[in-house]
Amino acid sequence: MSSFFFPVIIFLGLVIFISSFFIVKQQTAAIVERFGRFNSIRHSGLQLKIPLVDRIAGKLSLKIQQLDVIIETKTLDDVFVRLKVSVQYRVLGQKVYDAFYKLDYPHEQITSYVFDVVRAEVPKMKLDDVFVKKDDIALAVKAELNDAMLDYGFDIIKTLVTDIDPDSQVKAAMNRINAADREKTAAQYEGDAARILIVEKAKAEAESKRLQGQGIADQRREIARGLEESVEVLNRVGINSQEASALIVVTQHYDTLQSLGQETNSNLILLPNAPQAGSQMLNDMVASFTASNQIGEAMKEAKSNKNKRKE
Repeated sequence: MSSFFFPVIIFLGLVIFISSFFIVKQQTAAIVERFGRFNSIRHSGLQLKIPLVDRIAGKLSLKIQQLDVIIETKTLDDVFVRLKVSVQYRVLGQKVYDAFYKLDYPHEQITSYVFDVVRAEVPKMKLDDVFVKKDDIALAVKAELNDAMLDYGFDIIKTLVTDIDPDSQVKAAMNRINAADREKTAAQYEGDAARILIVEKAKAEAESKRLQGQGIADQRREIARGLEESVEVLNRVGINSQEASALIVVTQHYDTLQSLGQETNSNLILLPNAPQAGSQMLNDMVASFTASNQIGEAMKEAKSNKNKRKE
């Protein structure tokens, strides 16, 4: 019998010896109880306990953990909105006992405080303010959690409002409002651009007409000067001014007829046939040349006065 029990005793002793050792991972704390009462907190590494007397009651991670809480509440302007609040926390190394024994369900406790704070803060704000002041909501949650959870051995590292999701109908309405505002802005810009184009075009046309009129006046003035020189040449050879003017008018008249015949597709030209037609044409042309010359001189004088005022 002794030969039978001896190996069994050796085996049981080996099992008990091996069970006396246990390993605690990095960033982990193990709680050891002796006869059901708290005995010690063991940290990372190889640890020893008394077999059959000591037991590992549980382990707590000392790493930073994150809990995501989704809350649905109503804003000041009666819009239902869902918020996602992320809470980053950890167990304090010096308060492992409190974290393990004072609180059975830390996630539920943190969730309750997040709900309480968010449902107290968001109903004070309009929907637009919720988006703008989400950091204020996160700070309020963190302050409340720090005060409440520190006694239980938990340190709240940071809280973040990571998502704000209004009702689908509200989002559709907001998108329509934004689209209408953008279309209104685009229409205003297009109207401003069209108005600028019209104004600039009018300015360009006015300048073109002014330059065109000045060019015509200069042209007529030069023609008048040329005719005046022609009359002086004819006077020097013994032809008086009236005869010289008549000769020049007749010559210009026939040159014009020749030019019309060469450069146009007209087959018919109507000419005055009254006896006084030539005399009337002469008087009209002389008066026209005189008026053009006067207009040109007046425009030059006005331009000169304008330049002097600028100086």
